[in-house]
Amino acid sequence: MSPLATRPDRITSPAALQSARSRRLLPSSAAFAGSAAAFAALYVAAGAPTPLLIIFEQQWHFPPWVLTVAFASYSLGLLAALLVAGSLSDHIGRRPVLIGSLVVELGAMLLFVFAPNIGWVIAARTIQGIATGAATSAFSASIVEHAPERHEKFATIITSIAPAGGLGVGALLTGAAIQFSSHATLIVFTALAVVMAVGAGVAAFSAETATPRPGAARSLIPRVVVPAAARREFLAGIPVHMAAWMLAGLFMGLVPTIIRDLLGLHSGLLNGATAFVEPAAAAVGGLFLGRLTARRTIVVGAVGVLLGTAVIESGVATGVLALLWIGGIIGGVGFGASFSGAIRTIAPLAQPHQRAALFAAVYMVAYLSFGIPTIIAGLLIGPIDLLHTVLGYGIAVILTAALTLLAQHRLTHRAPG
Repeated sequence: MSPLATRPDRITSPAALQSARSRRLLPSSAAFAGSAAAFAALYVAAGAPTPLLIIFEQQWHFPPWVLTVAFASYSLGLLAALLVAGSLSDHIGRRPVLIGSLVVELGAMLLFVFAPNIGWVIAARTIQGIATGAATSAFSASIVEHAPERHEKFATIITSIAPAGGLGVGALLTGAAIQFSSHATLIVFTALAVVMAVGAGVAAFSAETATPRPGAARSLIPRVVVPAAARREFLAGIPVHMAAWMLAGLFMGLVPTIIRDLLGLHSGLLNGATAFVEPAAAAVGGLFLGRLTARRTIVVGAVGVLLGTAVIESGVATGVLALLWIGGIIGGVGFGASFSGAIRTIAPLAQPHQRAALFAAVYMVAYLSFGIPTIIAGLLIGPIDLLHTVLGYGIAVILTAALTLLAQHRLTHRAPG
């Protein structure tokens, strides 16, 4: 046996130390898969409280507008983190940002477990949003950078469908837990806390994909940074993200209340399954429509969002649950297609050191559209009533989807340069 094999203290050269570290890291394919799974898990956790909020409202007797604040506080926390830390991983590396974010997310899961009132839930949702916002752009960049060369296009699709798919799966699993257990909160959030701990381990043992560079402190000054090469596509994509994520906010934020108050149905599983329909269809649409060109995918998606919202409006107006589901499927496919197409269009326009900042800008638009309209709708339920609030919300989504089609048409027919 070699003396070096029995004397680890002899391995002192930088090259030898680097080699030893490399042997402890995950293979790139495992890091790619693990990063994608951890990214999706963040959004499973984000969707998990949706069916529980209506239960909390019954238990703790707070007004309906507080429910929408509890739902949307996640988005506001996420936006704050995106503005402050969205490009931090471009400066200090992906790993420290991801590890820190997942540890904070774990803490939020424990807050849900022990929450005694809606104030704690709002705090947990806000902290959860902060953790997700800090991690989202870093994860989006890390997944693309860990992807094998032959899977780079698939990696960009994953970054666009994981948020929607995760939200749907989280709602469905929690709905099932409510239906079949009296300890749904404990079961769901304890399991998610374990998942976040595993995700932090994956991040810790994955290779760093970003080269640290100066300016980390300056990057914490809130600002939106869009590379010059990507600005035209970014501006054209704003109505794309607005329509898609406003529809998601309608389904995730208001559907449980619609089912209980307008349709007169009371079932945790039904709430979870209905909230699942739209984001799950979004994930499937984003995945299987990836064969189309990015521009055509956006257009097909915008049409889907427009038609799906119209069907949802019909279901709400007539009190027919089946139309709500059909509209959710059509609109969800549109959401997934349009968001995936927009990500595929803009991602190649950024240099590696600009990716996290660009993804932060995209998600800022998305989550403003996800959270703010839902809060406004919650505040309008009292003075207007739920039915007319939902119908007005749907009209706003339809008009925004129509604006998407106009913007994409003008961009397609504009002369180069």
